[in-house]
Amino acid sequence: MTAIKLSSTNQLNKEQALTSCPVTFTLSRIGGRWKPLIIFQLMSGTKRYGELKKAIPNISEKMLIQHLKELEADKLILRKAMPVVPPHVEYSLTDQGKELTPILGAMVGWAEKYNI
Repeated sequence: MTAIKLSSTNQLNKEQALTSCPVTFTLSRIGGRWKPLIIFQLMSGTKRYGELKKAIPNISEKMLIQHLKELEADKLILRKAMPVVPPHVEYSLTDQGKELTPILGAMVGWAEKYNI
């Protein structure tokens, strides 16, 4: 993967957009193809990795793992590893993540009204 030049105009513009626009900031955290689906699955409660993979069958393992790590780093989900053999990991929404429920619900309403 190519290194990102931190002083590039593009990087500076991106940083400016993230810090000055709340909508851009929010979309940077929950946007994309898979993150909304992962968050939606966790809205109904704690899930294991296998349950998430089964609920979102078209996502690759690499993408699921990557997005779970990003959502955890952004403090939207909690990863809880159980000290048992075989390994048992559970994912759940944090309080911050739970606050996205009405936001995603409003987005569903808008999509149903204008697109789907």
